[in-house]
Amino acid sequence: MADLLKRELESLRERCAGRVVTKDDIDYDAMRSVWNGAVDHRPAVIVRCGGPGDVSAAVRFAREEGLEISVRGGGHGVGGAAVTSGGLMLDLGPLRHVEVYPRARRAVCGGGATWADVDAATQAYGLATPGATVSHTGIGGHTLGGGLGWLTRRHGLTADNLESADLVLASGEYVHASARDHPELFWAIRGGGGNFGVVTSFAYRLHPVGPAVHVSLLFWEAERGAEAVQVIDEAVRDLPRHVGVLAAFGMSAPPAPYVPEEHRLRPGHAIVVAGFASPEQHEAVVSPIRAALAPLFEFGAAMPYTRLQSFLDESAPWGVLADERAVDLPRLTPGAIATLCEHAGRKRSPLSFMPAFHLGGAFSAVGEEETAFGGSRAPHYTVSIVAMAPSPDGLSADRDWAHAAWEALLPYADGTGTYVNFITEPDEDRVRASYGREKHARLAAVKAVYDPDNTFHLNANITPGG
Repeated sequence: MADLLKRELESLRERCAGRVVTKDDIDYDAMRSVWNGAVDHRPAVIVRCGGPGDVSAAVRFAREEGLEISVRGGGHGVGGAAVTSGGLMLDLGPLRHVEVYPRARRAVCGGGATWADVDAATQAYGLATPGATVSHTGIGGHTLGGGLGWLTRRHGLTADNLESADLVLASGEYVHASARDHPELFWAIRGGGGNFGVVTSFAYRLHPVGPAVHVSLLFWEAERGAEAVQVIDEAVRDLPRHVGVLAAFGMSAPPAPYVPEEHRLRPGHAIVVAGFASPEQHEAVVSPIRAALAPLFEFGAAMPYTRLQSFLDESAPWGVLADERAVDLPRLTPGAIATLCEHAGRKRSPLSFMPAFHLGGAFSAVGEEETAFGGSRAPHYTVSIVAMAPSPDGLSADRDWAHAAWEALLPYADGTGTYVNFITEPDEDRVRASYGREKHARLAAVKAVYDPDNTFHLNANITPGG
């Protein structure tokens, strides 16, 4: 195959406006790197796509040569599916354009854009769409799997705000998907992941947001763990829609200026509350939490929405070594709380923790069958158990910790699988459980139409069905 590639590479370069990169190029290692530094996959060829034409040409080339295809948007997936081993990697990084239409409250974004790109452009007009909580996350995989973020309680998932998308199919054909054009494909890509094609452009519905939002972080030490988690659980059950919330179980207090020096890196639990209404309404949400259990320390400030979107960036530095497991919990029972606290105390790396979104509000107002989102629309927790460390030895220890914590929490799950963007290893049973029998069958039927050979399989894969 290597000899064949050498003969055919010039042909590929002639077909593509963007760069074609191989191991002989000085920047090959930089081009194949992704957020998770533990991923060390080596593609045979990388195509830096300058537009949909490059994507189409590269897909056709890969199929002609029998090369596995991976798609790299922001490169933030923990499992490293963005980078194939020995195949062809489509790098959408050059496609980072963001066009904002403020009167229509609409943004059209290239498939390689990050949420930092989108938020910077839309906030110039006081607008936003629900995006990720780490700004260097790519919009592609995040959107296609559903998309959780600070605005989810207020405006739903990112996928709920997708108005249309342009895709290159496995055949190399270029199609537009919307409620009117290829409606079944449009349904599938709103939660069905990258199973159906390479999305080169996303069009989002925008909402008035900011420019200033109100943010509070309350932290309790591990010694009061069960009591703190109970307070967090009670606080999130009936939150108004104008509030976004993230619980951080088993986190270490960051070495940040807003943390008292004597508490930095101290293990514990925290809740971050983002308020999108008035300061008074925000305080009305935070004050009962504070009164229920006085935090060890607290941080509160008004900040630009773009700052909120990057507030957690330092907790997920580029190049860190990472592994992840996840579980959906319908509620935090006493047994689940005890399990969370027990396993939170066993991690070793200060970077490892268990972030948990409590999903409700606008998220739950969308019908189960309106999109292909995998998982329940009923209010629940999605808990990610993230092992992160700067060294292989540190990751090895906390990988074992993450797997043990996940297995211990499974008895408290609701049996519906979990958020597919948190499935980092191929696991057909978990994928099926997340979508449910009927939705999975519908997705398999769409897959059979648009990717019958399962060309795009480096994802939470759905095999083509009848």
